[in-house]
Amino acid sequence: MHIVIVGGGKVGTALVRSLSQEDNNICIVDVKPEVVRQLAADYDVMGMVGNGGSYSVLKEAGIETADLLIAVTEHDELNLLCCMIAKKASKCQTIARVRNPMYSQEKRFLQRELGLSMIINPEQTAAAEIASLLGFPSALGIDSFGGGKVEMIRFRIPAESKLDGMTLRDVNAKIDCEFLIVAVDREGKASIPNGDFILHSGDSVSLVTSRQSAKYFFEKIDMNTNRAKNTMIVGGGKITLYLAKMLDNIGISVKIIEKSPERCLELSEELPRATIVNGDGSDEAFLNEERIDTMDAFVALTNMDEENILLSLMAKKKVSRKVVTKINREQLNEVIHNLEIDSVVYPKLLTAQKILRYSRATKNSLGSNVKTLYRMYDDQVEALEFVISENSRVTGIPLVEMKRKKGLLIAAILRNDKLIIPDGQAQILAGDSVIVVTTELGLRDAEDILAE
Repeated sequence: MHIVIVGGGKVGTALVRSLSQEDNNICIVDVKPEVVRQLAADYDVMGMVGNGGSYSVLKEAGIETADLLIAVTEHDELNLLCCMIAKKASKCQTIARVRNPMYSQEKRFLQRELGLSMIINPEQTAAAEIASLLGFPSALGIDSFGGGKVEMIRFRIPAESKLDGMTLRDVNAKIDCEFLIVAVDREGKASIPNGDFILHSGDSVSLVTSRQSAKYFFEKIDMNTNRAKNTMIVGGGKITLYLAKMLDNIGISVKIIEKSPERCLELSEELPRATIVNGDGSDEAFLNEERIDTMDAFVALTNMDEENILLSLMAKKKVSRKVVTKINREQLNEVIHNLEIDSVVYPKLLTAQKILRYSRATKNSLGSNVKTLYRMYDDQVEALEFVISENSRVTGIPLVEMKRKKGLLIAAILRNDKLIIPDGQAQILAGDSVIVVTTELGLRDAEDILAE
C-alpha cells in the first residue's frame, strides 16, 4: 500500500515504525525538516517537508495514487482538512486524529459528511482502556475479540500464587473452565508456551477466555475480580473528562484532584456527580487528607510521565485494588518494567495500534481478512482475529494435522457466537472467527498461518 502520514509526532513516529515493517510504501509529511529527515533516515521511508493542508504538498507526497492518508498532527482542523483534500484528490481511504471533546460528539456526522474511514480520539481511546481495567482490577490489560465475546486478559502472577511452579498442562487440568494461556512474558522476553511450560511468580501471562470464565479462573487462583467502587484521579485533562463520564455510567464514583481552579470549574460543570478538588496531586500529605487510603483505585493522569510514575508507586501502597499510570514516552518502557506498577496506558501507542489494525484489515494483498489486531509485550507478540472465507485453505483440517508456522498458536474459535477453545481434533470452518497469537508479526490473511 502507498500510505501518506501527515504529522511526525509520537503517533506519527509509531505509525511509521509499524507500517514500514509491513511492506508499505510510506511518505511522511511534516512542517519540521529535522523531523522528516530523522524519520526518513531511521525507517527508510520517503519524506516531504511542508504543510499537509496544502494540495500541492500532498500531491508531491503522492496523494493521487495513495491507498491511505493518515492525518495525526496536533491540530484537529488541519487533520480534517488533510482528509478533505485527499478525498477530493484521490480515491484513498482517510483517517483523522480528532481530540477536541466537542468534535467527539459530532463524530458520526463528520465521518459521514467528510467521507472519513475513521476518526480516532487518543484521549477517548485511553479512557476506554482505563475504564475497562478498573472494571477488572486483576488485569494488566484487556483486549476484546468477536465484538466482546472473547477477551484476552493479561495479568502478573503474584508472589506465593497457586500458579507458581505449575505447568500449563497442570493448570488446565485443575481449573475447569474454557480458557487458554497463549503468551508469557518473563523478564522482558515473550514466548508462546506449550503444555510443559512452567509458570513462575512475576510472569506476565495472557489468557484467552470469556468474561464469565475469566471471573471463575481468577477466583480459583485467589485473585480479586470485583470491580472498583471508587477511584481517585490526579490530573484534570481530556482523558479525565472522558474517563469520569465512563465510570459514572458504570457506577464507579470519582474524585478528581486538579491544580488549576479554572479547570476545576470546567470539570464541575461537565461532571456534576464527580467530586472535584482543587489541589496539588503530587503532594502526598494532601492526598492523605483527601483519604486516598479509602480508595479502591488510583489513576495518574498528569502531563508529566515522571510524576505519574512516582504517584503510582506511592498509591500502590495505599489503594486496595488498582493503580493505572498514563505514560507518553516509550523510552520509559525499560524503567517501568522494573517497577511495581499495575497497569500502564500509552495513549499514543493505543492510537497507532488502532490505525495499524485498520491498515492491515484493508490491505489488498490476499484479500486480507484481519478483523482485529493487538500487539503485546513491546511488539514481540501479535494477537489477530481472522474471519474465515468459504474457499480458505485452513478449513476442514484437524488442527493436529495442520502444518503451521512456528511461534504460532490458534487460541480460540468463535462459531455462531460460541467460544471454542480448540484441541487437536478441532477444525476451522467457513464463517468462523479465529484468534491467532504469534511471534511472527505481519500476518495479513488466515492462510498466512500455514507453513509453506
